[in-house]
Amino acid sequence: TRKESSAASDVYKRQVLMRGETGSGKELVARCLHDFGPRAKGPFVALNCAAIPENLFESELFGHESGAFTGAQGKRIGKIEHANGGTLFLDEIESMPLGQQVKLLRVLQERQLERLGSNQVISLDLRVVTATKPDLHERVREGTFRQDLLYRLNVAELQLPALREHRELSLIHI
Repeated sequence: TRKESSAASDVYKRQVLMRGETGSGKELVARCLHDFGPRAKGPFVALNCAAIPENLFESELFGHESGAFTGAQGKRIGKIEHANGGTLFLDEIESMPLGQQVKLLRVLQERQLERLGSNQVISLDLRVVTATKPDLHERVREGTFRQDLLYRLNVAELQLPALREHRELSLIHI
């Protein structure tokens, strides 16, 4: 029906949470969701949450104005703002510090952000695709991941099989 197809297309435009082991192709799937979706003409911005030191996380994600903190010598556009009009892919989302989870939740709810050291509100139109290895529901029970953020990120969940489970790959002989 029209209502069902509208809901399906809305999921296609919104947040997707992928689960899978290392090497299961999560970033490749995220890139395909972007390239073959309605945001293909916009930027695809990938960020590995585990690779960012906690003290730089906020600036990396949200950007900053000159003088916002010691060492902030110029304005910097964060990854979220850079992905505006396209797709933001957050890999290893389980590694995001709790303090930044709150701020990301607000961005997802309000569809806007403020760079560090600024009072200017920047409106956003982006899709967020996230990836994780562990079960985030378990992380919520452990208190290391916010339940409300999981709810926002998990509009649609994709479970990616491990490479060893791909039959076509097991038939390849080197």
